[in-house]
Amino acid sequence: MTEARGSVDPRGPVDSSRVPRFAGPATFARLPRLDEVARADVAVVGVPFDAGVSYRPGARFGATAVREASRLLRPYNPALDVSPFATQQVADAGDIACNPFNINEAIETIQDAAASLQSDGTRLVTIGGDHTIALPLLRAVAAQHGPVALLHFDAHLDTWDTYFGAEYTHGTPFRRAVEEGILDTSALSHVGTRGPLYGKQDLTDDEKLGFGIVTSADVYRRGADEVADQLRQRIGDRPLYISIDIDCLDPAHAPGTGTPEAGGLTSRELLEILRGLAGSRLVGADVVEVAPAYDHAEITSVAASHVAYDLISLLALKEDR
Repeated sequence: MTEARGSVDPRGPVDSSRVPRFAGPATFARLPRLDEVARADVAVVGVPFDAGVSYRPGARFGATAVREASRLLRPYNPALDVSPFATQQVADAGDIACNPFNINEAIETIQDAAASLQSDGTRLVTIGGDHTIALPLLRAVAAQHGPVALLHFDAHLDTWDTYFGAEYTHGTPFRRAVEEGILDTSALSHVGTRGPLYGKQDLTDDEKLGFGIVTSADVYRRGADEVADQLRQRIGDRPLYISIDIDCLDPAHAPGTGTPEAGGLTSRELLEILRGLAGSRLVGADVVEVAPAYDHAEITSVAASHVAYDLISLLALKEDR
């Protein structure tokens, strides 16, 4: 097992046996802030931006909601047999503040901030925000690792060309990423897609970009283990970025999102697929499109917090390789 970089043991979450979970600052999982540690192996960063949405806004409040829901997370993950905060230094880097009125400027700000946070080898788990933010995050990761494999959990393809003539929206990031050469087009997968499209040409165009599709119905029929095995084979040993739109989950499991579609994954299916990717060369990830104004009893933000926790756990397992 590889210890976290640095001369001291990682600083973990606040001890919930001494400080009640409902007290104190709501950093992710009650972890230290980035400015409270010498450096971090993994930084959780929020991007409160939703100017790229095409339907319901509100994901700008997603990072705050996910942090609040993460108060109940605990330091040992039995599903993956790892203590993700003990084998690596994980810290909350706060939010990337970007222009809510200018999408192009916001994208540049996010890319620059992500590149700065990653400059010393820190890997990012980003909480959005709408899916527009995936493009600048991928640019920053690709600048370090070259074109990356992409595993994209979503109800939607997000490979459309434009909306209202705009090239940068939450429905276009992965077309732009392919066009820019920052994705390894031999290892691109959507998981959880479903629902009506604008036309059959959407699927044709998506295939030409290099994407394979595992629909939510495929997951239901084949099971999480078989799907995870297929994805591992497609990814191979390539550097991997995972982008998770919380609307990949059925509205019963994630009502708090901007473009819900019936017939989605359960939170259990999503978590089990992620756990099946243990050992992958994960270099970064995001969880986006949590819109708490449409949530009920924190269902969506709780699901998103556990997804982020499992992503951090996968990064801890990578350290063990």
